[in-house]
Amino acid sequence: MVSAKQLLSTIESTLLGSTPSPSQRIELIHAIRHSLPSLRSLLSFPPLKASDRAQVESKEVRLPDSGLIPLDDQDVQIALKLSDDLHLNEIDCVRLLVSANQEWGLQGRGPLDILRLTSGLWYTERRDLITALYTLLRAIVLDQGLEADLQADILKYVEDLINSGLRQRLISLIKELNREEPAGLGGPNSERYILDSRGALVERRAVVCRERLILSHCLVLSLLVVRASPKDVKDIFTTLKDSAGDISGSAGIVKNQITFSLLFSLIISLISDALSASPDEMSILSRDASFRRDFHETVMAIGNDQIIEGCMHCVRLAWAVHLMILQDVTDASEINNDVRNINSCLEVVFSNNVFQFLIDKALRTPAYQNDDEDMIYIYNAYLHKLVTSFLSHPLARDKVKETKEKATPSQQNAESVPQTFVSLMEFVSEIYEKEPELLSGNDVIWTFVTFSGEDHNNFQTLVAFLKMLSTLASSEEGASKVYELLQGRTFRSISWSTLFDCLSIYEEKFKQALQNAGPILPEIQEGDAKALVAYLCVLRKVVENGNPIERKTWFPDIEPLFKLLSYENVPPYLKGALRTSISTFIDVSPNLKDTIWGFLEQYDLPVVVGSQVGQMMGTQVYDMRFELNEVEARSEHYPSTISFLNLLNALIADERDTTDRGRRFIGIFRFIYDHVFGPFSQRAYADPSEKWQLGVACLQHFKMILSMYDIKDEDIDIVVNQSQLIASQSTPLQTQLPVIELLKDFMSGKTVFRNIMGILLPGVDAIIADRTNHTYGLLLEKAVLLSLEIILLVLEKDLSVSEFWRPIYQPFDVILSQDHNQIVALLEYIRYDFHPQIQQCSIKIMTILSCRMVGLVPLLLKSNSAGLLVEDYASCLEISSEGSQVIETSSDDSGVLIMQLLINNISRPAPNITHFLLRFDLDSPIERTVLQPKFNYSCLKVILDILETLPKPDANYLLHEFGFQLLYELCSDPLTSGPTIDLLSTKKYQFFVKHLDNIGVAPLPKRNNTQPLRISSLHQRAWLLKLLALELHISNVTLSSHREVCHSIIGHLFGQGEAEYYNDNNLLLLQSSPEDAANRAISRSKVLELLEIIQFRSPDTTVKHSEILSHTKIGRMADDILANPTTNEKGGVYYYSERDDRLIDLNSFRDALWQKCNFDNPQLSSFGSEVELNEVKNTVQQLLRWAYKHNKNLEEQAAQLHMLAGWSQVVEISASRRLSSMENRSEILFQLLDASLNASSSPDCSLKMALMLTRVSITCMAKLRDERFISSSALNSDTVTCLDVIMTKRLSNGACHSILYKIMMAILRNDTSEALRRRQYTLLLSYFQYCQHVLDPDVPTTVLQSLLVDEEENGDLDLEKIDHDQAELARANLSIIRKEAQSVLDLVIKDATQASESGKIMALFVLDALICIDHEKFFLSQLQSRGFLRSCLMSISNVSYQDSMHSIDPLQRLCALEAQLALLLRISHKYGKSGAQILFSMGAFEHISSCMTQNMQVKGNIRRFDTSFGKDSFADVHRQRMVVSPSLRLVFSLTSLVETSEFFEVKNKIVREVVDFVKGHQLLFDQVLRQDIADADELAMEQMNIVVGILSKVWPYEEGAEYGFVQGLFGLMHTLFSRDSTFLSSAQSKQKKPESSAFRLCFSLSSYLYFLVKNKSLRLQVSNNSTDYSAPAGQQQPTLSLLGFLLNSVTTALENAAEEKSLLLNKIQDINELPRQEVDEIIKMCVSEDQAASSDNIQKRRYIAMVEMCRVAGNRDRLITLLLLLAENLLNVFLIHFQNSQTGEDLDSFCSKLLPILERLELLREDKVGHNLKVFQRLATSIKELAIQKLAV
Repeated sequence: MVSAKQLLSTIESTLLGSTPSPSQRIELIHAIRHSLPSLRSLLSFPPLKASDRAQVESKEVRLPDSGLIPLDDQDVQIALKLSDDLHLNEIDCVRLLVSANQEWGLQGRGPLDILRLTSGLWYTERRDLITALYTLLRAIVLDQGLEADLQADILKYVEDLINSGLRQRLISLIKELNREEPAGLGGPNSERYILDSRGALVERRAVVCRERLILSHCLVLSLLVVRASPKDVKDIFTTLKDSAGDISGSAGIVKNQITFSLLFSLIISLISDALSASPDEMSILSRDASFRRDFHETVMAIGNDQIIEGCMHCVRLAWAVHLMILQDVTDASEINNDVRNINSCLEVVFSNNVFQFLIDKALRTPAYQNDDEDMIYIYNAYLHKLVTSFLSHPLARDKVKETKEKATPSQQNAESVPQTFVSLMEFVSEIYEKEPELLSGNDVIWTFVTFSGEDHNNFQTLVAFLKMLSTLASSEEGASKVYELLQGRTFRSISWSTLFDCLSIYEEKFKQALQNAGPILPEIQEGDAKALVAYLCVLRKVVENGNPIERKTWFPDIEPLFKLLSYENVPPYLKGALRTSISTFIDVSPNLKDTIWGFLEQYDLPVVVGSQVGQMMGTQVYDMRFELNEVEARSEHYPSTISFLNLLNALIADERDTTDRGRRFIGIFRFIYDHVFGPFSQRAYADPSEKWQLGVACLQHFKMILSMYDIKDEDIDIVVNQSQLIASQSTPLQTQLPVIELLKDFMSGKTVFRNIMGILLPGVDAIIADRTNHTYGLLLEKAVLLSLEIILLVLEKDLSVSEFWRPIYQPFDVILSQDHNQIVALLEYIRYDFHPQIQQCSIKIMTILSCRMVGLVPLLLKSNSAGLLVEDYASCLEISSEGSQVIETSSDDSGVLIMQLLINNISRPAPNITHFLLRFDLDSPIERTVLQPKFNYSCLKVILDILETLPKPDANYLLHEFGFQLLYELCSDPLTSGPTIDLLSTKKYQFFVKHLDNIGVAPLPKRNNTQPLRISSLHQRAWLLKLLALELHISNVTLSSHREVCHSIIGHLFGQGEAEYYNDNNLLLLQSSPEDAANRAISRSKVLELLEIIQFRSPDTTVKHSEILSHTKIGRMADDILANPTTNEKGGVYYYSERDDRLIDLNSFRDALWQKCNFDNPQLSSFGSEVELNEVKNTVQQLLRWAYKHNKNLEEQAAQLHMLAGWSQVVEISASRRLSSMENRSEILFQLLDASLNASSSPDCSLKMALMLTRVSITCMAKLRDERFISSSALNSDTVTCLDVIMTKRLSNGACHSILYKIMMAILRNDTSEALRRRQYTLLLSYFQYCQHVLDPDVPTTVLQSLLVDEEENGDLDLEKIDHDQAELARANLSIIRKEAQSVLDLVIKDATQASESGKIMALFVLDALICIDHEKFFLSQLQSRGFLRSCLMSISNVSYQDSMHSIDPLQRLCALEAQLALLLRISHKYGKSGAQILFSMGAFEHISSCMTQNMQVKGNIRRFDTSFGKDSFADVHRQRMVVSPSLRLVFSLTSLVETSEFFEVKNKIVREVVDFVKGHQLLFDQVLRQDIADADELAMEQMNIVVGILSKVWPYEEGAEYGFVQGLFGLMHTLFSRDSTFLSSAQSKQKKPESSAFRLCFSLSSYLYFLVKNKSLRLQVSNNSTDYSAPAGQQQPTLSLLGFLLNSVTTALENAAEEKSLLLNKIQDINELPRQEVDEIIKMCVSEDQAASSDNIQKRRYIAMVEMCRVAGNRDRLITLLLLLAENLLNVFLIHFQNSQTGEDLDSFCSKLLPILERLELLREDKVGHNLKVFQRLATSIKELAIQKLAV
């Protein structure tokens, strides 16, 4: 069974929206079929049962399709009370309670609220079912453009329903629901009120009356589907008499409408039945002779009640027409009887003037006019059929003729009792006034017009006839016919000439009277005046609706219409008719506007304002002011003033020249301001309609002034000082501006403001009551709308002057806030649902006030309307979502305005309007709110309900889009994020993953017909994806609800639901079974499907209109207009949409085009050249179509980018933080990387999209790298081994090759930019990092082999296999790159030389990476042949650090220089001698020297550079790090050529170059050598090592000693060698790098010393007779004792390193046995805090500890190697000296100290040291023997 709510939703979405899809049609038919039982037994419910009541009282109830439901005492009481109040089965009452709890949440509510809510839910279900039936019937009866087969299917079901008794059920329900009993209006003890679907308290009686009205409408529609049977007619007649008797007193609007429905049901039944008859087939009613006889007798029975009798007269008229129609198809035997019956009916009908009853009691009543528009159309249509059938029958025509003849003689009581013939003409007028299209081809009515137009001997019939003509002229066809009728050829006395002659005659009379100086002008006779008014009404309708071309020639001379306006004896109502007719000519021709202005100035009454000139002179001027205040005010009728204002408003509105800013209209404005609208509320009005006509005219004028004229800068200075504004008269009238005067009024709370608030302050409920109960309701509604629009215009303008006009004038919001009731009244108009524009104005006012009033929410909370206002906003939003019509302009959609209001206020200070309308807890901190949307009716509940089902996407797409955006903004706001995310994370909503299938991966709407829907669909997906990303990013996974949500999101996005979650028993996907991989390959993840949706070619937004209209002059005009980038508020044609897209405002664009056209061709507006004008119109239309398409294309492009941004956020956050729960992370990351690369290299991918996709690729590549080098499969097992460290899996070689190839294709795409290439270069570098060897090159192979020997018998083979696989990958990478090398190198080299500094840096890094993998010297030759190396050297020699300091970012230039030096260094290292030789041949030393010279201009004292803050400037630090050190590294690398040279003479060219370089930078070298070792940082130590290395290679060849480098080296030896091992170890610990810089420096110095000793025959003294090795060395050479001290330190360090290494290796072997505390200590010692989380499990922490210990063990091993080499140098120096020296006291002492050190070296064990020590220990033994020999001598 389909619920009533589902049925209604299905019917509305299918039948009321756009063309239904096949799936919608199937769903509709399915819903109708399953709802047939409910519709047949409409509102029939199971009766009360004693057994059911006993079951409820037992507190345990079993509902169908559910388990046992326990009840408490309160539940039982409420259920039984519901049963008694609603006459409903007790079990059904329990079901209602359950449904109410699901819908609203009943916990915490009182029993009365629960009772009312449950009753409201029951009535809502009933209303949905009735409305569904009404919508079905309406779809069949009214032509809604449904497909024929669908309409036929629906018709079949509806006919079956009606034939099975539905109509009888409708009639009985209309009766039953009107009874005072529980099943109807309610019994005496029933609860009178219910809570409706929005939580508002409403009277039950009103709800039931509304149900009866819908049922009566259904009855009317059912009669148009299946004709009524005799029983139906009798029952309807009986029900009508009951209903008419019910409204005999003061009945409500709804009851009157029900009576009208029943009355017209009878009329439709009788007329449609008769019209269906034919000679071959009798009608249904005519087949039953007894019915005809009985019904006639019943109808003709006379009653006493006038209202009932009036309705019976209407039925008698319909019965008579029924019999007339049947006469033509009835047998002759029955004619006499029918004629008798017809005559008897007509006699009663005409004698009681049924036409006047229909006019007064039906057609002109508020109940009829405010009924449903479709029903009014049906009523009028059948009144049309009735009157045409009536007037076409001879008997009726004879009766009408008789009546006309009776009405012709003058009657004394003509005024008091309307004549039947007059009423008949007025009745015809009323029918066709609202439905003029029914006149088309209606010869009967035009025949009646011809008959009625002759022989009028009294003005009543003439006026009625002319009024009928004016109604018949309401269409173009009717206007043409009426114009021809009054040309004088059809009627003798009624024609246009009669009208104009009469006007001329009276004008001549008045002129003669004035010439004769008569005391009193002759009066216009009342009959003539009213006839003239009727004539003028016909004239107005004819001109208004006539053909635009033909009407230009109809009335060439309109001057007579003006001539009577100035005479005081002309009745005001005639002047009103004259001016109203004149106003219709404004639109006839542009030239007529100036003519009308001229005639008005010539003939009409003047407008005298300012000083009372006439009174001062003792005479009275008869002007508009006098006529208003003296003539019209006394009669309390104001037709002249109303028409005067309307005419002026029409003329001013048509003005295009606004340069004078309204100065020429200041007199009119002051008249309206001071004399019309000022005392507006104090005047007396005989007719309330005139009051509101007058008010509307004034308000239209004020609105026009505010909208036509803007505020300019010179207006700010108008208010100079207060003394000039003591009185309004103090300002000369000529200097006043209407718009400024209006602003002053509102900003000081004066006349116009007070009167407008007087209109609005009665409140929305009072306005609604007047709107529905009075005929002037529409005028009052228009006045309210204009008032709100004026307030909006003032709020938009006042801020531009308020700051300058203070304190005399205040901002308008300040004026409003002086009385809080004013603000509340304005905001409450959201409740006015009769006119959407009023609601929209109220919303816009709320939007402005929420921005300008800080205390708006506290103000509303203090009022009694806070709760209602929240509910009214929610109700308006809900009603907007139920609409089925597509609204093109979002500013015309109340729902969209509410959504924008909520979104814009989220970030405002709390409490704000968003918090208020969404029912956040305003009594406590917002962030602590527990949202309960189901408990409190609010916008939040409506939004969540809308997003749950996404109803009517074709019409509500903007609501859906802004709904997702609102939730995203709420989730991202600091105050609302917690409550909102907690709400959406509950199982009740399951919001985050619900829509992935609904809208996420649903097909995208096509662009051709539904581009707005396509755009919004993209934005909806974008906000949904951003919501998912936000939840993944900020959710607290320690809470189970958020953890489950995150797992669910990840599972839905990347896997196959929750089955893809992390499983402790499975390893990575790479180790899973082939079947699992195959299954996963078949089912693609949703995240890839989402990417596929975005991959379409963006619509082209680059095509300019000039390409389309390049041959036209207007095309160039459009170029000029669109070249102005400003928005329409500042004179441009652009505006920013609600999505912040910069679009072309079509109205502003059109106006600007026409303005330019008229400026260039002033005669264009005249109709002298129709061809040229039409050509311009067509061209403008073409431009507007282009602009519309351009806007939509821009919006679609932005929407595509928006969705891609959301997708990239989800992917990046998931990859970075949330994929740990997935077992196949590597495969997921590879798929994402592969898909993003494919998309970015696609020709459909725009540049902006490629930027985002490349960023995603970088993230995926980085996470793949982390997966390889940081994560491990060991984390899934209980133990970790060293084998796990080196056996981490990476993608297969084929996958890696695919990635590299696609990166190459992406880099080489046509549409590219430097920013994109920078990201692509980053991706390429990240790929090269991923492809690096898994083994740390700093960890020696010996360490790894020692770790693997116990775990794997073929450990060497494993390492060899890894090395081989790595080499294969490197060769393949190089091969792939070489295939595209030429194009890639062209691009990279271009960026490296011509791009911005950051672009150069990235390009240089790429070249560096390419050289790293180049094992064939391919790129060396390429770079050399392209001249890049030479240009690079030239570039570094021309860079000045001082110049770069003045650029925007000086560091970027230094970074580029550093990258260039690093690239050259890489060439030198990678390609060895050949690379260095090439650089040397290009003058590398000269360029480096030039670079150093320009960037190292050290002046004054030599300073030590330090990175410590406060010691040196950052500039010096950057210079040292980015210029000096890289340059020295490159020089040191080039000195490798010295070692490979074949001779060792001073004249060596390479040596000379290096020596010259050193000499050229003596100051730098000397400064480095003199650094204080104790305070040296990493940078200083590196520089010292390099400088010592350079000098040790080349300086031995230099014979000169004037530079002092040798002494500097010796001094450094003294300083460094004299330190003990503790200092050297502490120096090591200061370094970030694992190797010991201090020991390396010692090694470099020892190598230099060994070279001197060996090759230069340097001999050292044993000692310098000083035991203080820390004393300054001066110019002394190092001694053997100093070297011995160093050897002792080295030996100690060697022993310690070997011990630490051994201990680490043992701990690594026992890692799985170590307790967590010891593991934590290891991590704390080796790893920084941010690299290891304390929450990691023990397996992960063991893995981290093992990896770090391997790294430290590798450091110790490298240190051991360095120490062994250092010790070997020292031992060799000792060996040379011992072999060549003589014995002595000092030598003996030295040998005695050396022997213990040598013995310690001999004791070193290879298993601990990890190196072959045979040669080393043999050398130590030899020296030991020599030392012993020296001691023995």
